[in-house]
Amino acid sequence: MLLDVDGVLTDGRIIYDDKGAQTKEFNVRDGLGIRLLLDFQIQVGIITGRESKALHHRCKNLGITILFQGVRDKATTLDLILEQTGITARETVFIGDDLPDLAIMKRVGFPIAVADAQAEIISHSKIVTSAKGGHGAVREVCEAILKSKGFWPQVIDRFNL
Repeated sequence: MLLDVDGVLTDGRIIYDDKGAQTKEFNVRDGLGIRLLLDFQIQVGIITGRESKALHHRCKNLGITILFQGVRDKATTLDLILEQTGITARETVFIGDDLPDLAIMKRVGFPIAVADAQAEIISHSKIVTSAKGGHGAVREVCEAILKSKGFWPQVIDRFNL
């Protein structure tokens, strides 16, 4: 599963403090969903046009090692990731929200738009989440993946002490 960040893992707002430092807000439920995918050996990666130290820290905390920031051409970066992981484009999910995501969404096997995505992105998606970006959309997709692979009962057992 590959993700955009602003508008997908966040609600799309970018906050700068008085010193010009950028901060982002991440949804803890999205984070748990990502950790669960990683626990079940489902690779998760980030391809984003912006660079952010906050994102670097979030990925480190979650265990995401496939991280590409400051990307202008997401489709070329997809090729690099596919080569590194041995996964095909057809086997790849990408969650996006805006026009910079369009080229990659046309190439992956399962493009997904968040609920508040731009209309062109929605029209090129196989599904649209019920949640908006930054408000549980990624978690929604993570749960769907885990359920489709038959892992959901194991997830529930893990928390049903």
